[in-house]
Amino acid sequence: MEPTRSTPGTPVVESRTGHGTGGGRRTREVVLGLDARNPVDSAVGFAFDCARARGTRLRVVHAWALPASAAEWPFAVPEKDRATWEDHEVQLLADALRPWRERYPDVPVVEDVVLLSPVQALAHHGAGAGLVVVGTTPGPRSRATVRALLDEALCPVVVVPADSRT
Repeated sequence: MEPTRSTPGTPVVESRTGHGTGGGRRTREVVLGLDARNPVDSAVGFAFDCARARGTRLRVVHAWALPASAAEWPFAVPEKDRATWEDHEVQLLADALRPWRERYPDVPVVEDVVLLSPVQALAHHGAGAGLVVVGTTPGPRSRATVRALLDEALCPVVVVPADSRT
C-alpha cells in the first residue's frame, strides 16, 4: 500500500477497510514507533495527543539491533553483553520520553524496547492496537520502513513527517 499524497509536513493516515475498528467497549491503545536515538518530535506529540483524546494508554516501541561486531563472534552473544546493550537502549528511550511524560502526565505510557526490526516490532504491537503512529525523516531508509509497515499493518497507521522547523 502506497502512502496517500498530502501537503508536505502534514500527517497521513492509512487504513485498510475492516482493520483496526476493534469491537468491544475498551478503546485500543495507541502505538508509537520511536527511534530513541533520533526521535521525530512531531510524531511523538501527535501520538501523545491521540492517546489523550482517546483516553487510552500510549505504547512506545523502540526497536534495536545487536552491534554489527556481535555478528563476527564465533559463538552466541553472552547474556551479560546483551543485557548491557539492552539496558542502554532502555535508558535511551526513557531519556527521549522524559520531557513528553512531564508534558502529558495524564497519559499512561508503556515503554517497550524490543530486539526486532522496526517493521516487525510495530506489526507485532500494531496487531492489537487501535492506531500506530510513526515519524519519518528524509531518506530512503525511512521511506522503506514506512512502506513495509503499511504492507504489514492491521490497524490504521499515521505517518507524521519530521517538523522541518526542529
